[in-house]
Amino acid sequence: MKKIYLGLLVVLATFFTSCEFSETIYINDDGSGKVSYYLDGSELMQMMGSQMTGGREESIDSMISFKDIFRKGNLNLSKLSSDDQKKIKSLEKLNMHMVMDTKKSKFTFDIFANFKSIRDMQSMFGAMNSLNKLAQDSKIMGSKNPLSSIDPDKVTKMEYSFNNNVFKRSFQVLDKKLLDSLKQNMGQAEMLFAASTYKLNYHFPKKIKSVSVKDAVIGEDGKSFTVKINVMEFVNNPEILNLEVELEK
Repeated sequence: MKKIYLGLLVVLATFFTSCEFSETIYINDDGSGKVSYYLDGSELMQMMGSQMTGGREESIDSMISFKDIFRKGNLNLSKLSSDDQKKIKSLEKLNMHMVMDTKKSKFTFDIFANFKSIRDMQSMFGAMNSLNKLAQDSKIMGSKNPLSSIDPDKVTKMEYSFNNNVFKRSFQVLDKKLLDSLKQNMGQAEMLFAASTYKLNYHFPKKIKSVSVKDAVIGEDGKSFTVKINVMEFVNNPEILNLEVELEK
């Protein structure tokens, strides 16, 4: 079961793709808050079948934390650099709730954590990218990960910041050629993505003065907004969800 958790997390950490994916962030007055990345990949399971579960048929409904995994010594980090080891250990803040029912083709995955600052949240991305390197060890994954030769740190970069009542989300493509190559080899996944959605749900401690992203819908409280796009829009233009939110003083 540990191999299933790690295998699925690596896929999520590398591409963040799903049938219905939502990114939810709550920010408090002091800059602390909570973040959740929720995936409903039931249609993805229907398409990939045993490729997703490693041939296992048992159903799973489990809540786990990386803190417990590290405490029990279930991850061998010795093959990674000291820098990557430090990054992965920042995953101790993360909790995961996974539901996987092969008979019903149901798969939901929620990764969530509390953070003390936006910088604290930012470190989680580096940790999940480092986890992809750990997946190159077949003893951990159970089989060679076909994506293990790709270093996410060299393909894309995600950054968040929150300073002087201005929140920014920035996704930067570092290697357009490699990203284009990945897009050209999506195969059947392209049809799935074309019917999938990517949604942002952001909540702030003050009322919103402006949101730079197109089609953002501000909530009734004036302190939150949502924006939803087709996944293929994001695949074809990853920077489409770059945004700047200015709050009232």
